[in-house]
Amino acid sequence: METTRLLDGYPVDAPRLTGPVLLDQRWEDLAFVHRPVAPAAVARFFPPGTRPDIDADGRTWVGYVPFRMAGAGFGRGRPVPFFGSFLETNVRLYSVDDAGRHGVVFRSLDTERLAVLPFARGVFGTPYLWAAMDLTRSGDVLTYTTRRRFPGPPARSRLVLRVGSVVEPTDLEVWLTARWGLHSRLRGRTWWVPNEHDAWPLHAAEVLALDDDLVAAAGVRPEGAALRALWSPGVRTRFGLPVRVR
Repeated sequence: METTRLLDGYPVDAPRLTGPVLLDQRWEDLAFVHRPVAPAAVARFFPPGTRPDIDADGRTWVGYVPFRMAGAGFGRGRPVPFFGSFLETNVRLYSVDDAGRHGVVFRSLDTERLAVLPFARGVFGTPYLWAAMDLTRSGDVLTYTTRRRFPGPPARSRLVLRVGSVVEPTDLEVWLTARWGLHSRLRGRTWWVPNEHDAWPLHAAEVLALDDDLVAAAGVRPEGAALRALWSPGVRTRFGLPVRVR
């Protein structure tokens, strides 16, 4: 895939936040599993003022992303004890708005911390759900498990991943992972919530087992083979205040 077709003019590095920091946190032990999706098949999931972001081959993508949230807190560097650390598994689509901001639209965010649901749904409009979750590690093999409790349709997921060596991401992998905000719908408006973090340190990863209902429960039907899986030890990230899109 040609850089000039995909990354020319693309914000590979995060634009610095210009206003107050709303949230400060770390994303750790994060896995990326991506499969292609027909843009027309998921267009209905995007809030007004946004649309599926399309790669140089006319595809969009769905990401299955389990990880550990650590030290989340308000402002800069003020983690909330106990409630600021938890496991999470996201199903996300890739979005762009008329201002050219490339982000993500979450179809579901399963978390083991019930207290997160009312805050995240009320402030960001993000579809958090409560789940029983676990993450174990044996050498270079990690196992992520999710069993949804409520709300939403019952769903389960289990990913077993062997972490390999550090890799230089392809243009497509940069395009999928260098996302500096989310689009959401809240109180009849579409919002952009910016974030910033350093470039992901990425490792190749081998999927040893994947048994997942979360993507299907989100109404997404992948079409085509998955990209190679990736894993990252993590980054520190900061979220700014929501900006109205429409």
